[in-house]
Amino acid sequence: MTDPEALTPAEGIPYRPLELGSYDAVVTRRPDGSVIVRLAEELGSYPRRYTEWLARWAARRPDKTFIAQRDATGSWRRIDYASAWAQAQRIGQALVERGLGAERPLMILSGNGIEHALLTLGALHVGVAVAPVSPAYSLWSEDAAKVKRAVDLLTPGLVFAADGAAFGRAIAAAVPAGTEVVLLAGELAGRPHTRFESLMSAPAGPAAQQAHQAVDGDTIAKFLFTSGSTKLPKAVINTHRMLCCNQQMYVQSYPFMAIDPPVLVDWMPWHHTAGGNVNFGNVLTHGGTLYIDEGTPTETGMAATLRNLREIAPTVYATVPKGLEALGRAMREDEVLRRNFFSRLRLVFPAGAALSQAVKDAFDAMAVATVGVRIPMTMGLGMTETAPAALSAHLPDWRAGVVGLPVAGVEAKLVPVGE
Repeated sequence: MTDPEALTPAEGIPYRPLELGSYDAVVTRRPDGSVIVRLAEELGSYPRRYTEWLARWAARRPDKTFIAQRDATGSWRRIDYASAWAQAQRIGQALVERGLGAERPLMILSGNGIEHALLTLGALHVGVAVAPVSPAYSLWSEDAAKVKRAVDLLTPGLVFAADGAAFGRAIAAAVPAGTEVVLLAGELAGRPHTRFESLMSAPAGPAAQQAHQAVDGDTIAKFLFTSGSTKLPKAVINTHRMLCCNQQMYVQSYPFMAIDPPVLVDWMPWHHTAGGNVNFGNVLTHGGTLYIDEGTPTETGMAATLRNLREIAPTVYATVPKGLEALGRAMREDEVLRRNFFSRLRLVFPAGAALSQAVKDAFDAMAVATVGVRIPMTMGLGMTETAPAALSAHLPDWRAGVVGLPVAGVEAKLVPVGE
């Protein structure tokens, strides 16, 4: 056990080696006092369609685990790239047959899961927009008012929920009787529903292939809802171009992931941009592996996260600052957790809020005490509910308060205000 008092400052201790992208800026100062900043490196090419990465890894790494999720027994259930690609194409066929599209999108009420991922990829493959909705809107609300608003706004052609018992009340309150509901498990009282497995009953045919060929950068990929903390949630459009070019921005900021495909143990929800676009996209883009963490960075939810991190050693770890604080406290008392977590970790990325320098320093000291080096920790600034990267501080010696430079392909304009 590491004595908390024995941890010494890690200043001057080297970082674990990490290949990071260019950090050279071009700065233009204008007569009005504004400043234009961009990265000197130009943005490289990127796919036209989001699922081109899935097809690539299904061909190159067919047997590699793409996504893993614990089943009811606590064992890891896995799906490899070849299986995910085959099932996504079949799902795409089923959605085309049902006439789904931007005007009749696929709405997902439940949280992260293998079936959630397959539905999303199947829809994106054939140009059907996906609208993942926070499960809290269904599970914590008596009247499911936010679900009803989302349904009224987007008029989904199909609604998916993992469990009929858990989501039945929200479906009854918000989903019109004529809208098809697909369930993975459970039943719905008083209305018909479709089983998830039936969506894969037929192979992709000419209609699905034609729909796929029509997908381009302007095709709507997702509707992501704002939090609704100040007003009712708004649906923000994400196109295939937004998702694909943003992943290329990450490729150029973090080239190490192309050399060492990322392994993530991740709880971040897919109805939000950090989990659903950044983390999921980083894994898919590089042919990595995503272990779905059913935990949360809360007092009660951390137990599941700690169990997962004792078993699975991530190469990249992204979480909110509160999660890093809780993890740091647990590692001080748990050597198995500490050694497994740091064993092959290459990058820590705090997300969603500012991280204090004190927390970073404590994390550095814990890493040095465990593996003899610091782990690079970087930060960025994105536009919530978009693709979302805008600024990136991809420096191994990042300091709290630094938001970084614009990522490749983005310009930032700084405007003087007052003094």
